[in-house]
Amino acid sequence: MELGPPGGSGPAEPGPRLRGLRGADAAASASSLSRFGAEAGCRASAVAAVLPAGGSGERMGVPTPKQFCPILERPLISYTLQALERVSWIKDIIVAVTRENMETMKGIIQRYQHKRISLVEAGVTRHRSIFNGLKALAEDQPNCRLSKPEVVIIHDAVRPFVEEDVLLKVVTAAQEHGASGAIRPLVSTVISPSADSCLDHSLERARYRASEMPQAFLFDVIYDAYQQCSDYDLEFGTECLHLALKYSHIKAKLVEGSPDLWKVTYKRDLYAAESIIKERISQKVCVVMDTKEDEEHVGHCLEEMLKTELNHVKVTSGQDLQQIILEQCYNFVCVNVMTSDFEETQRLLNMVEESNLSILYPVVVISVHFLDYESVPLGQKMEKVMQIREFAKEAKKRNILLSGLLIYFPQLCSAESHGYRWSKGAKMK
Repeated sequence: MELGPPGGSGPAEPGPRLRGLRGADAAASASSLSRFGAEAGCRASAVAAVLPAGGSGERMGVPTPKQFCPILERPLISYTLQALERVSWIKDIIVAVTRENMETMKGIIQRYQHKRISLVEAGVTRHRSIFNGLKALAEDQPNCRLSKPEVVIIHDAVRPFVEEDVLLKVVTAAQEHGASGAIRPLVSTVISPSADSCLDHSLERARYRASEMPQAFLFDVIYDAYQQCSDYDLEFGTECLHLALKYSHIKAKLVEGSPDLWKVTYKRDLYAAESIIKERISQKVCVVMDTKEDEEHVGHCLEEMLKTELNHVKVTSGQDLQQIILEQCYNFVCVNVMTSDFEETQRLLNMVEESNLSILYPVVVISVHFLDYESVPLGQKMEKVMQIREFAKEAKKRNILLSGLLIYFPQLCSAESHGYRWSKGAKMK
C-alpha cells in the first residue's frame, strides 16, 4: 500500500463552497454531523472512503483513462478527491489505481496538495479494485497502517460533484441499516429485448430507480460480503449494494440523491463538467480598492455598477485580503486609486500566490487604473499600464489570469454628482 504525502500547510477547505441543507433538514444534518465528528474524534478513523480508479475509459474513446482527463488543465480525479477532502470527518481516502498509473497518481497528489490519501493497486475489475481498497483498511491484513473505520464510503473517481449533505445522509443511513446508497429517478424507460432483437417487455419506470454513488456500509458488512464473494460476482458484478444483500443479508436503505451525482462517462461529459466548474467558481467577484469605503471616488461607482449588472453574482468589497482569500473568491477586480503604478495589484498577486489559491482553480484578476486626462498625459500613463503585460506573463505561470483596464475620465466627473453616468465621460483602453 502506498501512502500519499504527509499533511502540511495548504488552502483551507479548497474550492467553491457546497450547497447545504435548509430548515429542519439543516438542523438535523448539523446535529448528526456534530455527533459523528465527536465520535470520530474519540475513535481513530470512524469513516473512510474507497475510490476505484483503475478503469481504462473505453467508452470515452480517448487514450487517457477518463479519471486522468484534464478539466481546466487539472485531472478529473483531483476534483473528486477535493470534494471528499473537504469533509473533515472522512479520515482516510483510499484510491485504487493500476500499477502503470501509480506514479501519475502520486504526482497528482503532490501537485494539488491532496491530504489523507492512500494508494493501493487496482484489480482487473471494479469489484476487485474495491476489495483491494477495503483490504487496506482491514486490521486482519499484514502491514496495515490504517485504522479500521466504522463506516466506509464507496464512491466513483469520476463523480466530482458529490456534496457533503449526500455523504452525510448515506453514512447516517448505513449506521442504522448496515448499508445505504444514493438513487435517482430513471430518465429513460428500461426494456428487455428478445433473442431476435424484438421487444419482450418493458419495466414500469415509476417503480424503479437508478443506482448512483456514493454508497456507504458498516465496514464489517461490506468487507465480509467481499470475502465471501464468488469469482463470478467479482468478475462481472458492478453493484455493491447487491453484494451486501446477497452475502451479508443486509437490505440497503435507499437515499434520494441530487442531480449533481452524474458520472463522467463520455467525452461530451468532460465539457459539461468544465461548464459546471466554471459556473461555480464564477459566482463571486471581490472588488479590492486602496481607499476607504466612505471616500468619494469614481472607483466606488465601478463597484456599484458591477453589483447592478452582475445581478446573479455576489459582488463584495473589502481591504482584508487574507479574509477574502480564505472565503474562496477566485475573481478579483483590483482598483488602483492611491498609487500610480501596480502596488495594490502586486500585493494581491503576492497574497494569492502565498495562499496557494490558484493551485486548484484559475484565479482571475482585473487591474483597474483611473486616469484624469486633464492632469496626466495619456501617453505617459499608457507606458506604465502596458507594463502589466510582463506581470501577466509571470502570473499565468502560477495559474493567475491577469488583465489590465485603463479608465480615462475627467476629474469633474465625481461619484456624488454623476452616479453611474461617469462612464459616459470615460474612455476605456
